[in-house]
Amino acid sequence: MTQRFAIGPRETATLDTSGLREHFLIENIFTAGEIGLTYTHYDRMIVGGAQPLAEALALPCPESLKANSFLERRELGALNVGGPGTVTVDGTVYELGNQDCLYVGMGSKEVSFASVDTGSPAKFYLLSAPAHAAHPTTRRTQAEATPVQMGAAETANVRTIYKYIYAEGIQSCQLVMGLTQLAPGNVWNTMPSHTHDRRMEAYLYFNLPPGQRVLHLLGEPTETRPLWVSNEQAILSPPWSIHTGCGSAAYAFIWGMAGENREYTDMDAVPLEALR
Repeated sequence: MTQRFAIGPRETATLDTSGLREHFLIENIFTAGEIGLTYTHYDRMIVGGAQPLAEALALPCPESLKANSFLERRELGALNVGGPGTVTVDGTVYELGNQDCLYVGMGSKEVSFASVDTGSPAKFYLLSAPAHAAHPTTRRTQAEATPVQMGAAETANVRTIYKYIYAEGIQSCQLVMGLTQLAPGNVWNTMPSHTHDRRMEAYLYFNLPPGQRVLHLLGEPTETRPLWVSNEQAILSPPWSIHTGCGSAAYAFIWGMAGENREYTDMDAVPLEALR
């Protein structure tokens, strides 16, 4: 498990491209046959990925957590962006198809990830936040995720939002998690851009065609910074930063948050004319 330390807007304004990528971009989320984790000091969120092949992968407990098990004081969300797979939690098996989600509550002891077909392996995107109470482990399929249509063709942002872990959905302590799919021919996400000083956010961009990229914008509204992001790479978004992006083709992204509340609508919109 690697670490990313939190920095503020003043430090961010001095960074060049390599510095921005070092602090805010996670380039390798999925590695075949492995679990990779990144510990961030933004609300102590852990961002990671599990791509099991022939053998199941057990969720490790890094020594730096100073815990007997990974979920001793944490909760976990796992959203599958690959082929069909399973997550086993303390002996109970949960099947997850593409874009299905599982919430695993605090206190769960043993968690493992497996693929049904190694020719089309599962890819579990993982988000974990500190927890103060135990909520039941719960699966939610994409069909159950109450899709909401947003955007317009005139602004190139027709998209479908699927909400999994949030105040009116799967219950958690502070973790929020969902998915947005842009319609073909649409490229802008999260417009107007916004901040929410009460919680951080992480983005995983995926379903991006080969050779295409997303231009992700971060930073203060009056000091924006660009990052070019490839398929299945993740962005860390501090509470003080905007987060919006435009792709060279349609794509999808998983949004996840941790902080003071689980209200999906808690955001401070930034009008386009205020951006610099």
